[in-house]
Amino acid sequence: MASTVRLLDLTRLVQRLGKGQPTGIDRVEAAYLAHFLQLETPVYGLVRSRLGFLLLNRQGMSSFQHLLSTRQLPPADLRSRLTRRRDPQLARAETATRKLAFARCSPWRLASGLRQHLPDGFAYFNAGHANLTLKTLAGIKAGGGRLAVLVHDTIPLDHPEFTRPDTIARFGEKLAAVAAKADLVIHTAQTTRALTETHFARLGRTPPGVVAPLGITPLEPVPAPPRPHPYFVTLGTIEPRKNHDFLLDIWQEMHRSLSPAAIPHLLILGRRGWSNEAVFKRLDTLPFIGQTVFELPDLPDGDVANLLARSCGLLFPSHVEGYGLPPLEAASLGVAVIVPPLAIYRETLGNYPVYASLDDRYSWRDIIIRLKNRHELKEATEQSNAKRPNPAAIIPRWDQHFKFALSSF
Repeated sequence: MASTVRLLDLTRLVQRLGKGQPTGIDRVEAAYLAHFLQLETPVYGLVRSRLGFLLLNRQGMSSFQHLLSTRQLPPADLRSRLTRRRDPQLARAETATRKLAFARCSPWRLASGLRQHLPDGFAYFNAGHANLTLKTLAGIKAGGGRLAVLVHDTIPLDHPEFTRPDTIARFGEKLAAVAAKADLVIHTAQTTRALTETHFARLGRTPPGVVAPLGITPLEPVPAPPRPHPYFVTLGTIEPRKNHDFLLDIWQEMHRSLSPAAIPHLLILGRRGWSNEAVFKRLDTLPFIGQTVFELPDLPDGDVANLLARSCGLLFPSHVEGYGLPPLEAASLGVAVIVPPLAIYRETLGNYPVYASLDDRYSWRDIIIRLKNRHELKEATEQSNAKRPNPAAIIPRWDQHFKFALSSF
């Protein structure tokens, strides 16, 4: 039976507050916050700060949601300046959140603090992968809570070559804590559930699970002048897993074989990430950067939506994905999507995309040129969309996600 009181972990959103455009996981935790605030049952927010835990009631959560949209943070107070000297932005975020909390407790008094303010049997939800330690989860259970954790993927363990080295062991510890303590694991797809539960089996316990595909928040393009030359978009942090090198190779080959007028532009929407110095160097030194390839980091969502909607297509040559929000967002706009034939895309996108192997760069090049030519002839919408399923038939909705994730917990 579903709990009448729910507690949402907001730690990741506090840690990310004001630090550039939100990531996919940030958006998911924000969607949980928005949904919880619509519930009629009592809801609370939990935040782990440097000095302990903060507890927010509905009013505090609503004010925190406003902070997410405005990003207008107060100056850091003395306590935060002293404890977050290496991260001034987080110092300001924790200062703001502390002012919204109606209760606080030290790390070793989490259980008693929760028992004091929440009824026994409350449901704790973690959708952001932050705060997943054995000590914290044990404290929440000792405080009377049941634990539901959304595990997005297990890429750090399955593909450590695409992960920052300092995060691999820490992620393993988080997954072990979930295996030991979770009462429910929320999976976003059958593909990721199979991988995650393989790790749970290795760890000695497989918690009950449910598959609840992530919803797609409708993108709202802002008015802007159209770009004069046909272009493609790739969207996401510039990190090894996203395989920007692959697209730069294609554009380099096009510059060797085509006239400049025949080459579509490539817009790289995303900030530079980590462990990708060779790609960063190419972005700084290739002669066609700023001519046919453009790096556009930290654009607001409305601008990203506008560029996507008017593009010839989204190019998304990732080596591996846990879910892949950008292809679904592009599909929601009716935009062509070119991806490798990963199992997660077969499950989430079905027959909508154009699938092309990463072992066949020339197939990608031919698809790009063909879609570019159709776009120039004003045939992209009429022809390529007609060959793809109706996006409305495949785009998951948040109300369906929460129906699966919350109805029995």
